[in-house]
Amino acid sequence: MKISALIVDDEQPARDELAYQLKDFPDVSIVGQGKNGVEAVSLVRELGPDLVFMDVQMPGLDGFGVIKKLLDRNTRLPYFVFVTAYDHYAVRAFEVNAVDYLLKPIERNRLEKALQRVRGMMEASASAFQKLDRLVNMIGERPAAQSSKLVVKSGTRMVLVDSSDIIYATIEDGVIRIVTKDLDGHSNFRTVEELQGNLDPNVFWRVHRSYLVNINRIKEVVPWFKSSYQLKMQDRKETEIPVSRAQTRKLRELLNL
Repeated sequence: MKISALIVDDEQPARDELAYQLKDFPDVSIVGQGKNGVEAVSLVRELGPDLVFMDVQMPGLDGFGVIKKLLDRNTRLPYFVFVTAYDHYAVRAFEVNAVDYLLKPIERNRLEKALQRVRGMMEASASAFQKLDRLVNMIGERPAAQSSKLVVKSGTRMVLVDSSDIIYATIEDGVIRIVTKDLDGHSNFRTVEELQGNLDPNVFWRVHRSYLVNINRIKEVVPWFKSSYQLKMQDRKETEIPVSRAQTRKLRELLNL
């Protein structure tokens, strides 16, 4: 299992040293480097690494702030290993579910242990997804009266969700996000089309290239500019989803507008 890794540190020598040490681990591929917290947020969203080695103290946005920003933007979190010269951040690092905490200068045996922990967590996650996928397939083989279910990852949890409970789904940074009344998480489907093919076409409607909505979960149709519309959904945030021009006619037919 290959591990794609991002290195974030405001000191170039520290980034170079860690990158040099990681060359000893053939299963680790460095996909990028960042010099501050703002770059870290952008690179995680753009590259989707499995693992981020990140300094805690950085100008502007520190390591903990990076995680908060990613959570606020509903970005799927990678595994984090904090790297710093100060050990008093250790407790807080584990409070935000960091995999490990390395002190500078980094010792090779500690780096190896951190990577072992990452490998173990990735393998456990993959195994859990496989087991849940098998369970979903078993459910799908039951009579049609049974509600179809999907696997949704929310934080460290993997939850089986009834398709009828899905309010809407969208794609963000190449990751499928699924929203229900009580859950906001990510699916292992790769595209909206793939997800749509596993849902009831009489219930789920592709109103926009980036959005799939449950027509039974539309709360309000909101007129928008140039004779277009937005759909206010029944999730907690009452998210307003744009209807593409191509789907506006279908909306008018559906709701007799």
